[in-house]
Amino acid sequence: MREADESVGRFSYEGLDRIMHEKARLSVLASLVAHPKGLAFPDLKRLCGLTDGNLSRHLAVLQEAELVSLEKGYDRNRPQTLCRLTPTGRRRFLDYLAVLETVVRDATKAAAPSPDPTPLTTKPA
Repeated sequence: MREADESVGRFSYEGLDRIMHEKARLSVLASLVAHPKGLAFPDLKRLCGLTDGNLSRHLAVLQEAELVSLEKGYDRNRPQTLCRLTPTGRRRFLDYLAVLETVVRDATKAAAPSPDPTPLTTKPA
């Protein structure tokens, strides 16, 4: 009976955060974790393949969740938005990646071909 209890929820992966799990936000977070000093809005938009409006909306969700910070300023007298992971955002994203690694390990193990202990043989007629 104990074995059945341990399997309940085994593959629920509670650490998969819905905020981060969306494809565009996942790409934003991956881009920002790779650039600890931050990225200018146009550079982030290019790396993630998003439109201005789409990136703005996803950044707003991530900022509301306190995963990213947006710093408005100027570069050569032109307005610029610098996007960075917050310390909390970095920690939560790395925790999220650890859960994804577990998902990959579990799925890879489950999908691996298992040796068939009893090969099929045909009897001579």
